[in-house]
Amino acid sequence: MTFDRLVCANCAGPVSEGRCPVCRANRARMEQQGGWSTISPATLIALLVALLAVVLVVEHATA
Repeated sequence: MTFDRLVCANCAGPVSEGRCPVCRANRARMEQQGGWSTISPATLIALLVALLAVVLVVEHATA
C-alpha cells in the first residue's frame, strides 16, 4: 500500500500531507523502505498486461 492512501491514527489526516509528527515520521519511514510497496495499482496492472503479452508472443512463436 502506498502512503498516499493511509490515514493517520493520531490526527485523522492523510499521511501524505504530514500534518503531525507521527505522519511525518511514518511518511519518512515508508519513503526510505521503498521497494515494491511504492508501486501504484495502475503500474502493477500495466506490468501484468505486459507480462501476459510477452507470454502470448512466446507461446505463438513456439507453436
